[in-house]
Amino acid sequence: MVQHSSDHLDASFAALSDATRRGVLGQLGRADASITELADRFHMTVTGMKKHVGVLEQAGLVSTEKVGRVRTCRLGPRRLEEEKAWIERYRQLWAARFDALDQVVDELKQKEKHNGRKRR
Repeated sequence: MVQHSSDHLDASFAALSDATRRGVLGQLGRADASITELADRFHMTVTGMKKHVGVLEQAGLVSTEKVGRVRTCRLGPRRLEEEKAWIERYRQLWAARFDALDQVVDELKQKEKHNGRKRR
């Protein structure tokens, strides 16, 4: 089970690591589009866009449907819930660490302030 989850995270983060693929997801969030339309929008070849869409499709972030000669892309079935939970765990960890650091800094400031009064 853990490997399955890890595979999803790896595929999603690999797909999201590219600015063009993030742009494609943003575009498809507004409206479905053909691979040709996406290629034109991102100023690349249809072959290049097919590769990007393929990566997104393997990650479950995009689905495609071929009708005649046109392959239409739309947002896929996955909603990035696993990825959101993974990021949230680390956000909480870092928030706790920064809170602890703030506390240490406040204590050091208080000691410095206290020691400054004693010397005078």
